[in-house]
Amino acid sequence: MATVIAITNQKGGVGKTTTVVNLAASFAALGLRVLVVDLDPQANATMGSGVDKSRLPGGGLYSLLLGEASLEAIRCRSESGGYDVLPANRELGGAEVELVSAPRREQRLKDALAAVRDEYDLMILDCPPALNLLTLNGLAAASRIIIPMQCEYYALEGLSDLVNTLKKVRASLNPGIDILGLLRTMYDPRSTLAQQVAAQLSEHFRDKVFDTAIPRNIRLAEAPSYGMPALVYDRSSRGAKAYVALAAEIAGRLHLTLPKQTA
Repeated sequence: MATVIAITNQKGGVGKTTTVVNLAASFAALGLRVLVVDLDPQANATMGSGVDKSRLPGGGLYSLLLGEASLEAIRCRSESGGYDVLPANRELGGAEVELVSAPRREQRLKDALAAVRDEYDLMILDCPPALNLLTLNGLAAASRIIIPMQCEYYALEGLSDLVNTLKKVRASLNPGIDILGLLRTMYDPRSTLAQQVAAQLSEHFRDKVFDTAIPRNIRLAEAPSYGMPALVYDRSSRGAKAYVALAAEIAGRLHLTLPKQTA
């Protein structure tokens, strides 16, 4: 049965979607069956996976959450990444309003994924940068969360808010959810501030901080414009290698069996 991981941070621009797409591709390259769920109406994970958001099968995730389409009807394949996708487009933003009075509104995604959890080893959810119904659906469905963050002062304040939110979700929606790890993104070890924030993270969260840090890397920024993960766009880049290392670290924490190793 698949482990469901939500990639979340209420702060925008911290590398959530980059992490979703490149982790999915890295795990797929290691032989795991992976499903990406794009919960963000900006649909960056959809586009970064090489899926045309203007021509979604079955209406995309919006239709699934509203009960207008089945998971099978909206699921598509990222040919570049080697994983499956539940894609999104701008219409997904409308689900916020339309789900307000719906039964089990925070559990819609969890209910939909339950039918296919045996088909995958991992499900990776790209949550929007806000605490809204879409994010709550992701947190209700997930058993683990990964928090990408830049090593900057304001990131620490945002992290405190997110931890408090997680406590509320655990109390009311999903008692089994837990932090898998904190991921340092766009990390420059030459920066004194980055070193100081990283030290504070390690002091407060200890082994919850991943050993792997994702560096600032132009290839990571360029790859989405070609509709592919960095592992495919330039597997020799520092960014691609960092995500492969992160996938191996996560596999170790989750005790996953990897069918194959990348060269």
